Amino acid sequence: MRGLGASEKARFKEFPGAAVSLPAQSVAELASDPDVVYISPDRPVRATADTAAPVVGAPTARLSGFDGAGIGIAVVDSGIGLHPDLTATSSTQSRVVFARSFVGSDGVDRYQHGTHVAGIIAGNGSRSTGNQYIRTFHGIAPRAHLINLQVLDANGMGTDSGVIAAIDWAISNRNPHNIRILNLSLGRPVYESYTTDPLCRAVERAWKAGIVVVVAAGNYGRDNSLDNQGYGTIASPGNSPFVITVGATRTSGTVTRTDDLIASYSSKGPTAVDHIIKPDLVAPGNRMVSVLPPGTSLASLFPQNVVPLAYYAKSSTRQDSRDYYRLSGTSMAAPAVSGAAALLLHKTPSLTPDQVKARLMKTATKNFPTSSVAVDPVTGQSFYSQYDIFTVGAGYLDVVAALDNADVAQGSALSPRAVPVFDKKGNAVRIDLVSDSTALWGTTALWGTTAVWGTNVLLSGSTALWGTTAVWGTSNTQGFTALWGTTALWGTTALWGTTALWGTSTTGHLSVMIQGEN
Repeated sequence: MRGLGASEKARFKEFPGAAVSLPAQSVAELASDPDVVYISPDRPVRATADTAAPVVGAPTARLSGFDGAGIGIAVVDSGIGLHPDLTATSSTQSRVVFARSFVGSDGVDRYQHGTHVAGIIAGNGSRSTGNQYIRTFHGIAPRAHLINLQVLDANGMGTDSGVIAAIDWAISNRNPHNIRILNLSLGRPVYESYTTDPLCRAVERAWKAGIVVVVAAGNYGRDNSLDNQGYGTIASPGNSPFVITVGATRTSGTVTRTDDLIASYSSKGPTAVDHIIKPDLVAPGNRMVSVLPPGTSLASLFPQNVVPLAYYAKSSTRQDSRDYYRLSGTSMAAPAVSGAAALLLHKTPSLTPDQVKARLMKTATKNFPTSSVAVDPVTGQSFYSQYDIFTVGAGYLDVVAALDNADVAQGSALSPRAVPVFDKKGNAVRIDLVSDSTALWGTTALWGTTAVWGTNVLLSGSTALWGTTAVWGTSNTQGFTALWGTTALWGTTALWGTTALWGTSTTGHLSVMIQGEN
């Protein structure tokens, strides 16, 4: 590569590849090298912000003694700032046990996204606990240890190579820090199959190394640009069938699930290119209260998201909180699931990533309405949501049910694939198992598709997800063709034509990811 004028940006230990910058005219010659399996641009990634704990049952788990104590959770994000809620319960010692930046920064969370995520995972509520408070903002696993792996800059932006470097580090250092969980509340659009996408290959290696990987689904559920009602908008690496991909609900400001609805912006499956059924489950993500580090600029930039002190303290003043802030997105739903995984591992440390995923999916609450409509208060635009398998996955995170469950899955928990069926009766879709997932998602009573996903999300029986009258039935063939057709959305010329991807210019340098065999 150096002979072609390339300079090395990053080399990885666990991931079979490297990030380099090389002259544009050298790409074709590098691609012809038999030792190079795959080349992709070093694409940009970005962040995808009342606590979720009461809604998913975390307080009950704490009363039973499960609080994530000692479980290491790597937060791959914009960093984690200092805050009393992220210290040990009986001291001022930080539970952020390690920090490293992969964006050439000093590790300070200037974007304030990662700190908010960390609070949802592991905040202990110390700044809202006492007689003067009427609400306490706990995270899901308030005694878990946090590993701060900074990959997003002050604008919430990063690159594939930075994220991969952080994942690579986490795999290599999983034992010294007891890293059992990776939280990625970030992503980018899907450009290729998960089998070649470098982000997906990296999270797959972490999964196979024994680390539970939790990823935000993305916030593109309102995208109807292809007349597809937001379907097919899951972000990478949430399109990997290995990981737990999480969509977002809105809690309506209460601590019960009965009035909760899907957030209209939550990305829907199936995934582009591979048509993997996603998300795997949903969790609270709308207007989540979490920690606000001192000296943050968020309060001045978005004052409408500041939590009034009177909301959680015995105060009649109009003063704003200096400790808590609201953010919305699937970025906020993913850490709720990461915290839940920590509780499961605290109770049963021997669980594998597949067993954690299967148990969370099987025990998820499956009671949803058939549909709902959200109205944007600013634009007045209405967004229709149908509660099918591509919107809510296996259901709503339920920590208590997951902890009460003793089932131990044997086999792989790869998310299955949706296969379109074109016949005379109309366009329908069926569930198809991926690779070695047969043993787990097969037809057995314990782990069959009905047990995991329930029946409400299978709109036309147990084998067909969408019948002729559903979302992409005969009444909307344009949307069906856009998502499932082989030439419309993912035609090889439009997406991967040499002009579109690399440009016609032969000057300048490109930053790319080079992948090898092993």
